[in-house]
Amino acid sequence: RIRGAVARMASPPVVAPKTNRFRWWREVAAGVAIAIVSSGVTLVAANRSGTRYSAEDELLASHVRSLMPGHLTDVLSTAHHTVKPWFNGRVDMSPAVPNLDAAGFPLIGGRADYVRGRVVPVVVYARRQHMINVYAWPSSAAGGAPPNDLSRNGYHFVTWRSGGIEYWAVSDLNAAELHTFVATFAAVTVTRDPA
Repeated sequence: RIRGAVARMASPPVVAPKTNRFRWWREVAAGVAIAIVSSGVTLVAANRSGTRYSAEDELLASHVRSLMPGHLTDVLSTAHHTVKPWFNGRVDMSPAVPNLDAAGFPLIGGRADYVRGRVVPVVVYARRQHMINVYAWPSSAAGGAPPNDLSRNGYHFVTWRSGGIEYWAVSDLNAAELHTFVATFAAVTVTRDPA
């Protein structure tokens, strides 16, 4: 018995195979890798869906913000000869500021706003108690495009391209009158543009 006990004490202890000892490390590493990949996929999907409607979202936020007291205009004037020069040095383009009083859309003024990663001119018109914000920025697409409209949260958007400029009109004015405004605005700016 003594020899058997001594022999057992002299034999090396049984050690778990190396693969079993570090098995939990592999499981943790796999879990971390899955978390990183799924976070990346979620981030890419969120960025793609966020940019799909970013122009409309930003313009709607800008329009609603402009309706708060003191935010509608930076230059308050009904004279297009006052509003148009005000944009010089404040934005990177000279916006169209037609006089549409005869059509029932008086000029209220203008402001500079930040939309789509740049400072853009906004020309403000009115129709009764409704404000119409006309945003403009250089267009990367060649040629013109007919008006296209959509609605969101009770606000109407009409967008069109003319003379290398992309325009967006945003208002809570009914869609039919907003289209009348856009047609009048576009007709006056096309006849004045030398191109």
